[in-house]
Amino acid sequence: MTYKFSRLLSFFILTVAACCATGCVPRYTLNGSAINYDIYKTVDIGYFPIRAALVYPPLQQTFENELLNYVTKNTRLQEIDSNNADLKLEGEITGYSLSPQAVGTNAYATETRLTITVRVKYTDNKNPANNIDQSFSAYRQFDSSLMLTDVQDELCQQISEELVNLIFNATFGNW
Repeated sequence: MTYKFSRLLSFFILTVAACCATGCVPRYTLNGSAINYDIYKTVDIGYFPIRAALVYPPLQQTFENELLNYVTKNTRLQEIDSNNADLKLEGEITGYSLSPQAVGTNAYATETRLTITVRVKYTDNKNPANNIDQSFSAYRQFDSSLMLTDVQDELCQQISEELVNLIFNATFGNW
């Protein structure tokens, strides 16, 4: 039994030593990014104007701030305003809608769903095969007895956080 263990331990030590000697070092990130920082140094996060039929003006700033903060906290990319950036994120908020969900005994909705849709154009100037032009949607439901104006800011913040996670995983995470 000890012979097998010592052989296994020797194999493990030799494997680790070989990896270190050749520069093969596994890297793990907890945020899901798959960015090679030897290639990618800069990112340009553009504007996301609201193009939805229903407009809530603070949403643009809320979403843009959340996206910028998430990317700068979870990557080592330098944010620049330039078309020459290695990576570029831009798009538009294309949907902001309310829809009734659960129906009560009196045939009135007891819950309302707020859905936000964002179209994202992700440009990888180093490898165009990674380019993405895709829409992402997220929603939150709230009690219909509440006024939208009372819950709108909190819902937009929560939805923006979810959208940013989806966008980050689809672009920087290269899932």
